[in-house]
Amino acid sequence: MGLSFGHILLVLIVVLVLFGAGKLPGVMGDLGKGLRNFKDGLKGIDDKSASASDKHKAD
Repeated sequence: MGLSFGHILLVLIVVLVLFGAGKLPGVMGDLGKGLRNFKDGLKGIDDKSASASDKHKAD
């Protein structure tokens, strides 16, 4: 029960109508930057938890 080609096409048409063809590249760029920042934030949390667990192992 996944997304079929028709569902994806419908979503793309709705996004195109809402944002317009001119703003779409900017919106997608902002979305990509947001996802990159989110992933970097998760990586930072993982690094902090790994260093904290290393401190507990050393004690």
